[in-house]
Amino acid sequence: MDFALRALAQDFGHGHVLAAHRHRWGQLIFAAGGTMRVRAGNVVWLVPPSRALWAPAGVTHAIEMRSATAMRTVYVPPGRDVGLPVATVAIEVAPLLRELILHIVSRGMLREDLAEEARLADVFVDQLRSAEQLKLQLPMPQDRRVRPLAERLLADPSDERTLEVLARACGASTRTIQRIFQGETGMRFVAWRQRLRLLHAVSQLHLGASVTRAGAEAGYASTSAFIAAFRQQMGETPARYLRRRP
Repeated sequence: MDFALRALAQDFGHGHVLAAHRHRWGQLIFAAGGTMRVRAGNVVWLVPPSRALWAPAGVTHAIEMRSATAMRTVYVPPGRDVGLPVATVAIEVAPLLRELILHIVSRGMLREDLAEEARLADVFVDQLRSAEQLKLQLPMPQDRRVRPLAERLLADPSDERTLEVLARACGASTRTIQRIFQGETGMRFVAWRQRLRLLHAVSQLHLGASVTRAGAEAGYASTSAFIAAFRQQMGETPARYLRRRP
């Protein structure tokens, strides 16, 4: 029997980790509720509620639940993934796509030899192709001198230590760290750190934190500084972001 799509519903508690794995089919990882952090290659992705991550077939990824999470997954077989992104991307899940995901998950699978189910799979893939892509990723450096530093900041984005202090802790000069970050992530260290803090703040906002608390937990010195950084990166204030993406 040939399947047009397969789907799975799983609920997890905060802190649960799905170890690194990969699939022969492409995978849409949807956060029906809760927030996930996904590592795919050398990039960390944030997947807030009602957003999704598209992981093409063969991409190794690990998933960490940042809250109690309702994960809904749709698998797309080779041949049906034509025109879908060939790299991992985060996407906005529009209302129609959301309903399609939930309906497909409720059925578990769609068969190619049933015309109605094949047409439903076509509509799903069409919606996936046209979905808005989101900048919810953070590239991670791989250099052995800098990776531990990046991991520490990922674990605690509010860490207030300066680059000079962090450099001494990992036994490298600030110039070396700057060079490695620029070369391996395409971002200056200060821009990388700001992106990290912003993504953490977005996660906190989706978990119900106030703008003030989200900014403070992400390491911003003041609410105004957080709002300014958020507007610069996201093109809108945190309040407007949440109104448009509840």
